[in-house]
Amino acid sequence: MKVSFKVIQREDYTVVHFDLEGVLEPRDLQSVKPPAVNLAKGVVLSGRGPIWLYGFLVHHYHPAKFVAVYDPRIGAVVVETHTP
Repeated sequence: MKVSFKVIQREDYTVVHFDLEGVLEPRDLQSVKPPAVNLAKGVVLSGRGPIWLYGFLVHHYHPAKFVAVYDPRIGAVVVETHTP
């Protein structure tokens, strides 16, 4: 199973979009290497995948200014932040 990432830089945040090739199993997380980003900005996660992959990515990027997940119906939703 392979997870591919695409990084899109914006002024105040970075979009980290992922695509899955095949079926992802929880044991595959050991080999998932999320891309490095500027943690002084926010991170918006985007892609179709299991909730536990999102949990893994939110945990990975938790030092960022904020972490949001993209919902095509309503846009980015902040799920974790270090700023008031």
